This record gives sequence, structure tokens and C-alpha cells, in this order.
Amino acid sequence: MKKVTIAGVPEHFNLPWHLAIEDGAFENRGIDLEFTEVPEGTGKMCQMLRNNETDLAIILTEGIVKDIAAGNTSKIVQGYVDSPLLWGIHVAYNSTYSSIEDLKGTKAAISRFGSGSHLMAYVNASNQHWNLQQDLNFEVVNTLDGAIEALTNDTAQYFMWERFTTKPVVDKGIFRRITDCPTPWPCFVIAASEEFITTNAAILKHILEVINTYTEEFKIIPSIDRTIANRYGIQLEDVQDWLPITRWGQQQLSDTTITKVIEQLTALNLLENNVSSTDILWR
Repeated sequence: MKKVTIAGVPEHFNLPWHLAIEDGAFENRGIDLEFTEVPEGTGKMCQMLRNNETDLAIILTEGIVKDIAAGNTSKIVQGYVDSPLLWGIHVAYNSTYSSIEDLKGTKAAISRFGSGSHLMAYVNASNQHWNLQQDLNFEVVNTLDGAIEALTNDTAQYFMWERFTTKPVVDKGIFRRITDCPTPWPCFVIAASEEFITTNAAILKHILEVINTYTEEFKIIPSIDRTIANRYGIQLEDVQDWLPITRWGQQQLSDTTITKVIEQLTALNLLENNVSSTDILWR
């Protein structure tokens, strides 16, 4: 049995992996897949890939592209969720902020630098035509719980996080969602460390075959909406809103797609070095 480690956020997007593990689908291929939940998100998982603390990660596209440009030798091995991610822009429930324009120049809570919450703050600022040097400020909070504390104590004024993951916090009257900011690219990919790719290419192909079977059939699992709602504490009607707009991918991203991501991050001055799709995609 080959032990393989994979990291991902503790969110509903990753339920296909848990179902496959629980069904013994990887064990049937001789693979002991150990899933580590990382509430700190993409920035932390980039560090784990760099340090060989995980073999694989289900990670935000923009985060791994930025980290590869900064020297991470990992590669994107396949797309995972091809639809955009809806980033909810949240403020404290009792705050006086009511519009995006109110947030100009205030402080954004982010899980860490290089994370999706950090990079998408730039995307949002660009969409609003803010000055990226003057109008963006950050408070590192590590996790969703850290963001709750920061917004409640007003050490940060807004927080961008996946809309449906954060909805229970809105329902409890802790956050108030002002609007959404969708990613202009496919949101989640599967990344692998260079060492794992080099030594375990055949195992990697088996893992991708298994998860692709589960994501292809995920939406037709009987009562999957209720399963998600119960396991992740999300209202059933919110799950029913989320499922139709979510599209899983079973293929590697195209050169064209990843080049567009590179170009947009470069335009926001977020990449440390020039990279191409060849540097990022596993062939």
C-alpha cells in the first residue's frame, strides 16, 4: 500500500475526496490516501508543498501560480473545479459599511500573504478602479475564526472568503455580506510537489482517475444536497444554490487558460518572476 498525503480546505468542494476515501476507492488501487484539512487555506498549502509536508494539494489557481512564480517547484497536475469561485465580501454585522466604495482604503483581513483572500482583494480593488498601492491594507488572521475576531474587534474592516462557506457566519448575525467577487478563472486545481511527480507519476494517474470518477458523478448522488448541508453546516437552500453553478473538471488546464491567469496576475503586479504555462502545468 502506497501512502500519499493530500491537503485541502475543510470545505464542501472537497467532499468528493472524502467520499472516495470512505468508499475505499483509493485502497482498491493500492493507495493509502491521507487527507489533511488546512483551514489556513492556499498560502499554507503552498508552504506545505514547498517543504514536502504534503504530496498533493487541492488549491486555488491564483495562489499556486503566484507561488510557482516565486520559486515553488510544484506543478498543477489537473483542474479540479473549473467554474469561478464566488468570493463573498463580508463586513461585521453591526459595521456602518454598506457598499464596496465604503471599503476603499480600509483594512482587509487575509489568511496570509499569497493566499486567495489576499490575491482576490487585488482583483476586487482593480475591478473598483482603486489605487492598488494606497487603497489596499491587510491584517493577517490565518483562518475564518481569526477573521471573525478581527472584524468583530475592528482590527480589520472586511474579509473575502468563499460565499457559501461563510454563509453560516452571516446567518448567525456575525458577518454581513455586501456583494460577491467571482474569480476570473477556474478556481481550484490539483497541485503536486516536484518530488512526488518525479517518483510517483503512475500513482498520480491512478489518483486522478479515481477522483475524476467521483466528480463526474457527484451531482447525481441521491440526496447529495442534504449530505453536504449536514456535513458542512450549510443551509439546504444554499447548497441547492451552489450545486448548479459549480462545475468540476477532469482535464488539465489549457495553456490559454493558465496564460490568462498569468497575464492578469502580472497586470496586478503580483508575480515575482516571469513564468509561462510550461513552468506551471504538468504534461
